Amino acid sequence: MSEFNQLKSNVLFETANGYSYQCDLTNSIFINFVGTTSSYKVQDFLIFQRKVNSVLILDMLYDLSDQSDAQLIENTKRNFSRTLTICEIVQLRELLNGTKFTLNLHSLLNVVLTLEEA
Repeated sequence: MSEFNQLKSNVLFETANGYSYQCDLTNSIFINFVGTTSSYKVQDFLIFQRKVNSVLILDMLYDLSDQSDAQLIENTKRNFSRTLTICEIVQLRELLNGTKFTLNLHSLLNVVLTLEEA
């Protein structure tokens, strides 16, 4: 139970459908989205985040065919492979973009604090 509490203290971003946390031991970012957990090195996380953001949501909404109701989202390096609905893609975007914002904020605060110490 203490391991879980330690993980929760490192939570970067959390939504109703998932959360992300950073592991300092492995220098990885873990994404838990709708019961699926995957880990990423920072560079791989940024690639995955850009891939999810590149999905054309408006095209999916305007396309009336059954095939446009969901899209396969894959990241072969980290074994994330799921067919997501439009709503799930939007929710995953929110989680990934919030995580990226938090990482950027942490980096910025670290730079500012380092400059103040000097």
